[in-house]
Amino acid sequence: MARYRHIDMSPRLLPVDLQAQLVPGSFAHAVHHLVDQLDLSAFDAHYRNDDSGAPAHAPTMLLKAVLLAYSQGMVSSRSIERACRDNVLFIALTGDAKPHFTTIADFVSRSRGAIATVFAQVLTLLDGEGLIGRQMFAIDGVKLPSNASKHRSGTRAEFLAQAQKMERAATTMLECHQANDAGAAEDVRDAKAAERIERLTREATKIRQWLADHPQDRPGSRGKVRKSNRTDNASAKLATDKGVIQGYCGVAVVDARHQVIVEASAHGTGAEQELLLPVLDACAEQRTASTLITADAGYHSEANLAALADQGIDALIADHAMRRRDERFAGQDEHLAKPDPLHDKSRTPGKPRLFGSEDFIIAPDQSHVICPAGKRLHRNGKDCTIGGYAAIKFRAPDGACKDCPLRAKCLRKPETTRSRQVAVLTRKAEPTHSQRMRERIDSAWGREQYGRRFATVEPVFGNVRANKRLNRFTLRGQAKVDGQWKLFALVHNIEKWANYRKAA
Repeated sequence: MARYRHIDMSPRLLPVDLQAQLVPGSFAHAVHHLVDQLDLSAFDAHYRNDDSGAPAHAPTMLLKAVLLAYSQGMVSSRSIERACRDNVLFIALTGDAKPHFTTIADFVSRSRGAIATVFAQVLTLLDGEGLIGRQMFAIDGVKLPSNASKHRSGTRAEFLAQAQKMERAATTMLECHQANDAGAAEDVRDAKAAERIERLTREATKIRQWLADHPQDRPGSRGKVRKSNRTDNASAKLATDKGVIQGYCGVAVVDARHQVIVEASAHGTGAEQELLLPVLDACAEQRTASTLITADAGYHSEANLAALADQGIDALIADHAMRRRDERFAGQDEHLAKPDPLHDKSRTPGKPRLFGSEDFIIAPDQSHVICPAGKRLHRNGKDCTIGGYAAIKFRAPDGACKDCPLRAKCLRKPETTRSRQVAVLTRKAEPTHSQRMRERIDSAWGREQYGRRFATVEPVFGNVRANKRLNRFTLRGQAKVDGQWKLFALVHNIEKWANYRKAA
């Protein structure tokens, strides 16, 4: 019969060298030594236990634990607490402190300003090591859900209508309940009805209290009303390739030399156009006059390009038609053919071509044009500019198109449009900022630089989203989410520093 060694499970007293668990070259080792070099006095303002009260957990320890957890894809404060209790690497980094999850959550949510100072100090350290080149900054963003419900979004008018509907339903149910004869068979139904009345009344009261606390709708970038959210009013509804989410847009400015994030901020809006100038102002100390700013079509607008030109900022901002002009994106049509979870704005395949301006004959004196059906369209209004060209507008009389046999080939919406309008181009107008940028980005130099932008910024978001598993923000409020986004950017930058020191 085979014999085996006895497995002894009796208690042991084993010496543990916590410092030895932090292996040189690892992220934990880099965090441990880097954070100890930083000035963390900005965290001290939160504490009031100089003369009385229990000693608090050191911000140095909490910051190390959070950064290590985020580097391993742990975002939940409860998971960080378990790691500090069970994982020998976290035990070594925290000195076996075992912070409670509420302490960790409070540290992350209240420390936005202090985190920003740490982020700036790390950037200064990386700059001293020569990791920031400032030849090119690439701007991009990622839309992530937050700890908010998109079903609680709406305008003040919509919220008021919801409250009134709930109150009417509660009143109707209460009247029916009072009119109903009490009986043994009705007791259960009466209890359920009373519970529902209470729930509707409570929810309507919460909505009215929210309306009282927020007397104004959120203003949009173009003067329109932006929908509020009763769970997190700083968040916004964002359209993504996975559908509409309630959350924030995390924007990062990445340097091209070593893919260091020089600016990171979270914004409660999906309109990236309105974020370009504030983000550039935030990283003004990092860039120089010769720094090339690159961004995708989401940040393109005539107003933004004009502002960049006025400030003398060298930029390369793609327009929405850039990919259709660049042969490197010729294969994207196969992806456009896939079902779009949002609104597909592309032209419907097989849709017949409508008559264009080239199908209309303009009179020598430019007083009118003749349409393909032989009807006369008269000049309408002053000259205008279309696509960088000066143009003249013409419009048909109301009765001219009513019974026209070519109506379906001439009007985009023949069932509702009364008459056809057409604009005839006459001469080239002054080039706009968008046209100048289009010519620049279509040049050989522009395509080369935009290709560098892809190689600069895309791996950064791949690292944060895939390797760090950042799928959502766990906090509410723009300040808290902004601090959490900066922590993830800080993790990325510390990794760059650690890899650089390892290679050196």
